[in-house]
This record gives sequence, C-alpha cells and structure tokens, in this order.
Amino acid sequence: MKTFSLPIFSLRFFVATLFCFLSINNGFAQPDGEALFKTNCTQCHSVGKGVVIGPDLKDVHKRRPQDWIIKWVHNSQTVVKSGDKYAVDLFNKFNKTVMTPFNLKDEEIKSIVAYIKTESEKAPVAAKGPAAGAEEKKGGNTFLYLLIAAVVLYVVIRMVSRVQRAMEKVLRHRHGLPEPVPVKATKRFVTWARNNKKLVAVILIVLFVLGNVKGWYLLAGIGISQGYQPDQPIAFSHKIHAGDNGINCKYCHFGAEKGKTAGVPPANVCMNCHKFIKEGSITGKEEIAKIYKALDYNPETQTYGPNKKPIQWVRVHNLPDLSYFNHSQHVKVAGVECETCHGNMAEEGVANQYAPLTMGWCIDCHRRTPVKMEGNHYYDEYHKKLLAKFGSDSLITVERIGGTECARCHY
Repeated sequence: MKTFSLPIFSLRFFVATLFCFLSINNGFAQPDGEALFKTNCTQCHSVGKGVVIGPDLKDVHKRRPQDWIIKWVHNSQTVVKSGDKYAVDLFNKFNKTVMTPFNLKDEEIKSIVAYIKTESEKAPVAAKGPAAGAEEKKGGNTFLYLLIAAVVLYVVIRMVSRVQRAMEKVLRHRHGLPEPVPVKATKRFVTWARNNKKLVAVILIVLFVLGNVKGWYLLAGIGISQGYQPDQPIAFSHKIHAGDNGINCKYCHFGAEKGKTAGVPPANVCMNCHKFIKEGSITGKEEIAKIYKALDYNPETQTYGPNKKPIQWVRVHNLPDLSYFNHSQHVKVAGVECETCHGNMAEEGVANQYAPLTMGWCIDCHRRTPVKMEGNHYYDEYHKKLLAKFGSDSLITVERIGGTECARCHY
C-alpha cells in the first residue's frame, strides 16, 4: 500500500541548515548601538541625565548632522582645528578637555547615534509605567528571535513526524500490511540526497560562501594586537606624566618629530626630572629606584657608577617589516596628533596598542584626512595646483596626493 509521506527529512535538514546559518551569521550581525555606547561613551556621557565629563548627548542628532558627528568621533581635534565654530565653542566650554579619538567604523557610529535618538525619545523615568517597560523591550536581539523561531520550527516538525508515523501505523494495521523494514539514517540521507541534488548543491554553495567569508574575517584578525598592554619592568604611568603633569609627548619621544621611529626615551631623559624628584605620588621610591639602579646612580652622592644596565622595556607597537612608516612625516609634516594613533595617553596608565594598525585602517585615514598644506612651504606650488583642481582644502586628502599608492608604504 502506498501511504502519504511528508517530506520530514527535508524539513529536518532545513532546520539543521538554519541552525548552521544562524551560527555562522552571528558574526555578521549589525552593529549594536547600545552595546557600543555603553562600551565607549558612558564614561564621559549620558543621555538625558546631565553632564558627566562631556556634554549630555540627548538629541545630539538634532544639534549636529550625522557626518559632523562621525568626523568628531573619529578625531575631535581635527574638527576643532578646522575652525568649526560649534566644535571650538564646545571644546572651550568643557575646559579644552580632549575627547579620545575612536577607531570605529562609520556604521558603528551611526548605530550609536540611532541608539541615542531612541533613548532621547523615551518618556522621562518618572513617568515610566508598564507600557514604557514594554516599549523598552521592543526591537530586541534579532538573533535571539531567529533562534527561538528555529527551535519552535524544530519542535513542530518533530510533532508532525510522530503524527505521520502514528497514522501510517494505523493504516497498515487496518489493511493488514506488515511493518516496514527499518532503514538506517545514513541510507535515508543518501536516498534523500540523490532525489534532491539541486537543493543539496544550493545548500552546500551557501554554506561554502558563508564559511569562506567567516574564515576570511578570522584570518584577517591574525597578527592584529589591538589592546595589547604588556607589563613593563618599571610601572610608568602616562596619566601622571602626560596628564597630571602635562609633559608633552615629544619631550620624551623626541624621535617622533625628527626620525622614522618615536623611540623609547633613554633613562637619562628620566633623570632630567628624577634627579630631583625622588619619590612618586603612587609608588613612592620603589619604581624611581629602578631607574637609579639601571644607571648605577647614587641619589645620595648624585654620582654615576660604571655598572649601567639598559631597562628592558617590552615593545608594544610592532609593524611588519614589509611596511614603511615614518613618524616625522606624520607628526612634523602632516601635523597628526599623537592621540589619533595612540589614544589619549593623558588618561592611560600603562601603554597599550590603541589602534589596530592594519593596512585598511591606514588607508581609511588617508582617504578621509585632508593634507595640511596651508603655511607648509613644502607644498607651496603644489597647493595652488590642487586648490585649483579640487576647489577646497578639505577635499585635498592624502589619497589625492598619492597616499594610497602601494609604493608609498611597500617598496
């Protein structure tokens, strides 16, 4: 007897494929504005709760256009130095506190703005009731909803499968037919695959493409040490030196203006101050004594001995040998602020790798950063030609003077 058979195995295979897709696709989720805001912004800003360190961001999307906000988040000092009145007034209003440049993608910044917009439109906390609580939950995690839907679908398929088997058993019993010979799952799979070759091919192609994209992103992350913060032989605090005491970065890293590398300052530079300052505000004499030991210096007699030993600093930033980077070209000629690549070290303790230092990160910077030609005699004639061609200094980016050519950094 020929009985009606639902394509249960096809549905099961679909569910398995859906679960696989969800697992892979989890890496391609849209930026989470709330998570990004809480990770990067809440230390200095609130939405509708008043000033923290920086301004209250409620309705910031109404005060400033989105393109302006993106430029400000990438590097606020670039906007301030461009002469933008709103930026200058804001900078002065908050005691010229420099906002840390953030290495966020434009889409991520847009998602943060969207989150701020949503938070700005919410009812005041005092008026929050059950309805307001329900509104907060609207538009939750899409991946979670998809996962719940997949689980429900799987349960429904299992129930339908059981009902089908029960109906077939009743029909066989009614017509006196024998029980079917059990078939192994592997054999059923082979039979199904043979009968659904096109569907199998499509599923395999989709999984192959998604797997390759996911694999590409995993491989692209190899060798990126963003956030790397090793312990150093001396507990040196940038916050105390660059922040509290206002020491200019280039006083210690003097090579940044004059050479290819910024360089680690020699202990003799430390002694310019610590010959007289013999005790730190946090660690007392312990860490400064390590400088004296390295120089074989006696603070009591103020004499140096013959047994000097270099301080074994741990390198933080390390570009591959195939890449050429010159600090003086960026710091002296281009006028790039240290914070752009290294973050706001005036707020940091131990040095860390702030930026990813990838090729894409450098190229993005070259594409959006205008060249500072005004007052730079190196560009006098070139500036006139480019200004006539593009019409505005803001449009003369590093890319437009050859800053993305391969041979600039790889030769």
